[in-house]
Amino acid sequence: MSKNVLMSKLKIRVIRKIRVQFLDIQFSRFRHTKEKKCSKFANIILYSYLCAQMVITIDKAYLEEYMKRLALGCLLLILVTTMSGQRNEVFSNRIASLQVMAGDRWMALPIVQLNGSEPICIDFDDLTHEYHRYTYKIEHCEADWTVSEELFPNDYISGFTEGNTIDDYRESLNTNILYTHYALRIPNERCRIKMSGNYKLTVMDENNDYEPMFTACFMVLEPLMGVQMTVSSNTDIDINNAHQQVAATVNYGSQTVVVPQEQIKTVVMQNRRWDNAKINAQPQYVMNNGLQWLHCRDLIFPAGNEYRKFEVLDVDHPTMGIDRIEWDGQHFHAYPFLDEPRNNYVYDEDANGAFLIRNSDNVDIHTLSDYVMVHYTLACPTPVAGDVYINNAWTNDRFLPEYKMSYNEETKCYEAVLMQKLGYYSYQYLLMRPDGTLRTMPTEGDFYQTENSYQMLVYFKGQGDRTDKLVGYQEVIYK
Repeated sequence: MSKNVLMSKLKIRVIRKIRVQFLDIQFSRFRHTKEKKCSKFANIILYSYLCAQMVITIDKAYLEEYMKRLALGCLLLILVTTMSGQRNEVFSNRIASLQVMAGDRWMALPIVQLNGSEPICIDFDDLTHEYHRYTYKIEHCEADWTVSEELFPNDYISGFTEGNTIDDYRESLNTNILYTHYALRIPNERCRIKMSGNYKLTVMDENNDYEPMFTACFMVLEPLMGVQMTVSSNTDIDINNAHQQVAATVNYGSQTVVVPQEQIKTVVMQNRRWDNAKINAQPQYVMNNGLQWLHCRDLIFPAGNEYRKFEVLDVDHPTMGIDRIEWDGQHFHAYPFLDEPRNNYVYDEDANGAFLIRNSDNVDIHTLSDYVMVHYTLACPTPVAGDVYINNAWTNDRFLPEYKMSYNEETKCYEAVLMQKLGYYSYQYLLMRPDGTLRTMPTEGDFYQTENSYQMLVYFKGQGDRTDKLVGYQEVIYK
């Protein structure tokens, strides 16, 4: 074999190895940056495709392997897009304390009944004293939270689906951090929802070329099917140890279901969390009048531990769970007590990740409550493999850089500082492993006695229907 041929083959092998390493790096980044905008993912896919074009003439076998990985990346892109669509998303750093509630039920999912009297309440702060003309649009979504493309706006809204303004706003009073509070209620005199299902409401700044500020998600229920749930610590993994298992029954009622695998979609959640929700778990029994899940391993959840909690009601003195409050000349700083590792289960009543804006007088809570810098500290003798995040309803179950904790070698603690409005907050610590999966932080533990709430959503698309409707809902509390 000639020297030129040997050099050519060696060159191809080197190029192949470099490209494999490049692929590994790109798709590793792809897997571990779940919360970045999908346009960036699309750019990675496009760039990968161009790279593939470069190797067509070099190595056919390598190209086949490359395209397999590319297909996996596309699948991950779809999954990330779908899962992100289920949660509120804030696009502007001017927006703070976004809360979406059904009436005044701050510890429940934002679900209202179709044609009921309870409104969807959306509250948020703009961290300025400048008036912004905010408008919003409402979109109906499928069970997977993709926008319903086969519907016309007048199919699901009486009135206007977009261009409506938010006219209820008030500036903060006597606060260190200036903000303007905005409030929106659905239905209102401009729009009323007339179809059940999932909804996305996007708020835009008309003064700034309709820049999207945030997306709020809520649901409208038409209770056409019956749902029953039970929860047990006697699971198919362990007995009275570290898990809890859901059993459920769905009764079709008067609805005609021909192909339940296609017409029925289900979501089971623990503590209203979308990040670990069980989507379309396979039922063990398919009956003429319904579905049943018994000993379904897909409906097993880590039990976790009771949520931690604190309450900051005033900047003058510490309240529940707060060690001290300090002023540095620019901001108020609140220091919750050090969160020590919990090796055993100890019951403590909490709100399972929910939060409530309030102050010591509970008067004008939306405009008289100041913002403070909250210093979280979690004692941990050695750093763990992966990233530690603060998780709860006010993080919208998103794992963003601002909710990621850093390890302090001197104090042997994970630490994070977040600006939060006065109120009650419950929270937990989650560990994101290097492969992108989540688990309870080892310092917190999983205990079968933990009080958790479980929610089940049932969607149905009847024959001839053009969209998924929310027809069943149930919540149970395991104690």
